[in-house]
Amino acid sequence: MIVAGVMSGTSADGINVALVRIGEPAESGSRDASGVTSGSGGKECPSHTIRLVAHAEYPYPARVRSEVLAAMNASRASVADLARLNFLLGELYADAVLATQRRFKSKADLIGCHGQTLYHQGEAARFLGRSVAATWQTGEAAVIAARVGVPVVSDFRPADMAAGGKGAPLVPYLDYLLFGDPQVGRIVQNIGGIANLTAIPAGADASDVVAFDTGPGNMVIDAVTEKLFGKPFDRSGKIAASGRVLEPVLQRLLRRPFFRKPPPKAAGREQFGREFVGEFLRNCRGARKQDVVATATALTAKSIADAVGRFLLKGIATPRRSAANARPGAAVPTFQEMIVSGGGVRNAALVKMLSNEVTPLGVQIRFSDEFGLPSEAKEAVAFAVLAYETWHRRPANVPSATGAKRGAVLGKISFV
Repeated sequence: MIVAGVMSGTSADGINVALVRIGEPAESGSRDASGVTSGSGGKECPSHTIRLVAHAEYPYPARVRSEVLAAMNASRASVADLARLNFLLGELYADAVLATQRRFKSKADLIGCHGQTLYHQGEAARFLGRSVAATWQTGEAAVIAARVGVPVVSDFRPADMAAGGKGAPLVPYLDYLLFGDPQVGRIVQNIGGIANLTAIPAGADASDVVAFDTGPGNMVIDAVTEKLFGKPFDRSGKIAASGRVLEPVLQRLLRRPFFRKPPPKAAGREQFGREFVGEFLRNCRGARKQDVVATATALTAKSIADAVGRFLLKGIATPRRSAANARPGAAVPTFQEMIVSGGGVRNAALVKMLSNEVTPLGVQIRFSDEFGLPSEAKEAVAFAVLAYETWHRRPANVPSATGAKRGAVLGKISFV
């Protein structure tokens, strides 16, 4: 079965489409493939094989991106605009899948579409007398199904939240399938708008996996770069590389409660969006613009490394040994590699800062591209795999990552 995974991240910069061939063991043919490769090869997993057939990226038109960002601002968004945006994004997602199919001459049997997150509140809060958590990913799946002519799985996060989880992160299921190793402990670090990690101890089973959001990824860097330089992002990290980190500002920001809170935890624009960026810029008032971008970049690198040192290497985030039930003297997993993916890998200054932070922890930086999975494709591949599991009525959340009380079949299916 070929599944199209469709992803739009919190950076709201565009649409990623991955065409992924997924097979059960009986369907899979060769059993000795050693990694995900574009167009050939595959990865043998506990329940199926995964092969990346094609990947393509489609930036949002400037006006669409502006409208998406406005929709995340409650004071600017109208109900009518939100409804229209839902259908417009459905059209754009369908366009992206159809264009990818034409370009690579390969047709999907099923689509998994994450949608564009407008709001995510993984922690329950009081609302009209009830304790409520909430999430909203927009992009009308019925439109995609009608346009492309195949079923669409969408709206993945609510099922995990209904099971007591935070609805995030969901990519750890793919990380476990692809990067688990009997000998090597690995941290799979995605740097999208938000940065999130999956910790897979050597020889782990799914219940040993820990995952959580570490803080901002590209989100704050992009916002600061756009505000100060009128550019949507810091290409290759050149601006950050020309600046100096404002250490007092960095240390002040790292004292925020989110960074000190033990996992499971999830973040989004609610924590690191417009209000945070405003506070960040006020803290940097009077500094050189290059130094401000360098400090935003350092915040991403340092918060990732702090999360590794504070929660993983001290065993606080071990699922069977949480802060509440830790067994004195029990072994703490060790990690030798950090496999980095996401748009952040294009930022050379960020990668250098991150390497400088984690190398003293005994962790070597590697890239998902080394394993045959392009950095920018990983999240789209993940939602293709999650859609496949939903189609087969199998749970695909990782409760030790999201905090859910049980496994859950994720998403809703829109038929043609």
